[in-house]
Amino acid sequence: MRKSIFLVAVLAAIFCGAANAQVLLGLPYEKIHTANRKAVPYQIEREADVMWSKVVWRRIELSERANQHLYFPTTPQDGRMSLIDVLLEGIHTQGLTAYQEGNGNEFCTIITEKEVHEKMGASQELLPKYSLDGEELPPTMVPIPYNSSEVKSYLLKEVWFYDKQRSVMDVRILGLCPLRTYYRADDIDQERPLFKPTFWIYYPEARSILANAECFNVMNDASRLNFDDVFQKRLFSSYVYAESNVYDNRMVSEYAVGQDCLLEADRIKNNIGNFEQDIWDY
Repeated sequence: MRKSIFLVAVLAAIFCGAANAQVLLGLPYEKIHTANRKAVPYQIEREADVMWSKVVWRRIELSERANQHLYFPTTPQDGRMSLIDVLLEGIHTQGLTAYQEGNGNEFCTIITEKEVHEKMGASQELLPKYSLDGEELPPTMVPIPYNSSEVKSYLLKEVWFYDKQRSVMDVRILGLCPLRTYYRADDIDQERPLFKPTFWIYYPEARSILANAECFNVMNDASRLNFDDVFQKRLFSSYVYAESNVYDNRMVSEYAVGQDCLLEADRIKNNIGNFEQDIWDY
């Protein structure tokens, strides 16, 4: 009798456990590390320790192979989302602040979630409406949602500085701005893409959200990165399109064209590296 009761209890526990078991997406284990990770705190800096600094703006093209882990998946799958979907989800559910796009004043004007969606391409269209008898009725306003896959570039603002106390050249990312790619209605063949900055995100505020968002690791499925890892470890390709200057922080394209733009971008990048090398030049 006791054995029968014990057997019934064991079977009940097994069936209850099976009923409550989590679907593991084809994996033999439950993925909990990324969801519980925290962003590594920055080193505290004093103004007296910073002997040199330079603010630069970069552009990240998601069409480059080295940046495709920021673009895919275009629709959420396997617990992963693209970078733009992570940012939009953070604005919607976690109170992440979005700022009005500006030239050098990226973090002054706060915008609402509705304004973010409008800048992403969401709109409303007035469509005609008819009854079953063919009688024309008052037109109906139909919402048109945004398409997050239209974000194919990012603008990035960062500051490079030399800390004489630690004797290191360091960099801090200040902000991210999704760049929407779209076409005019008369451009049927989509030969002339247009680019529109949408909104800025203050990166230090977004770090906790990015640290909990899984990013694809090409080398190892069992050791997925998060988006904060990608930016802190510089696992992306970009080019400089502006630096802080006396001319209202003008962009490189305003005073150079064609190949000269690329050469000027390389010059700005090399000047940062050369400063650190010159310090240790005896």
